[in-house]
Amino acid sequence: MLDERRLMDRLKQGDTEALRQIYMTHKDGLLTLGFSLLHDMHAAEDTLHDVFVSFAGSVSRLELRTSLRAYLTASVVNRVRDHFRRTNKEEIQASAMERPVRVSTGPAGAAVLNEEAQRMTAALARLPLEQREVITLRLNAGMKLREIAEIQETSIPTVQGRYRYGMDKLRTLLAGGCEE
Repeated sequence: MLDERRLMDRLKQGDTEALRQIYMTHKDGLLTLGFSLLHDMHAAEDTLHDVFVSFAGSVSRLELRTSLRAYLTASVVNRVRDHFRRTNKEEIQASAMERPVRVSTGPAGAAVLNEEAQRMTAALARLPLEQREVITLRLNAGMKLREIAEIQETSIPTVQGRYRYGMDKLRTLLAGGCEE
């Protein structure tokens, strides 16, 4: 946390190396989060870049109340919500079910992992956005339920319910092969 404060102070003084360090530290986790929510790597990359452009432009007046990681994570989630507001949900779900996931292992292992990743991606895409957010933030971003509740602007019991119902639905979808 102290390093984050130093980086933020340097960034506020115009140090572009501080912005690069912040970007390099957080980009992989934020990109994974964006992809997990959007199921589209190009849209996730655009979201990540939009978040950092906005962050860099507003850093002089920014007062962090949480960790920088939590702030950037919330920014990505909010951008994803904006994306869903602008985009037809059925289009995203249909394209997520068709999009192959690339895995770099041996041919047999890659085939199995690719199939499982496609099934998981398709099942996640069929969850309501709030449940998908909670599951992704909890499992991919490693966030605590309290942090997720702050991002979603709701109570911890609501987040717990979304997580439980989302996981139950995922199990059901994966057991049934994601077919309707």
